[in-house]
Amino acid sequence: MAQITKDMIIGDILAIDENLAMILMASGMGCVGCPSARGESLEEAAFVHGMDVDELLGKLNEYLAAKN
Repeated sequence: MAQITKDMIIGDILAIDENLAMILMASGMGCVGCPSARGESLEEAAFVHGMDVDELLGKLNEYLAAKN
């Protein structure tokens, strides 16, 4: 099973499962398709958007765990 980490690049996260974009957007990261978001780590993007990276990380990994 894939596991998301804070240092993963947004583009790599979306390559695991494109549906993870919905979780990112629902959490307040509305521009997951923009060029800079594709090159930022999850931690960097969460910081820029004033989000709790650990909370976001939990949501992403919960989705992946439920999918399997």
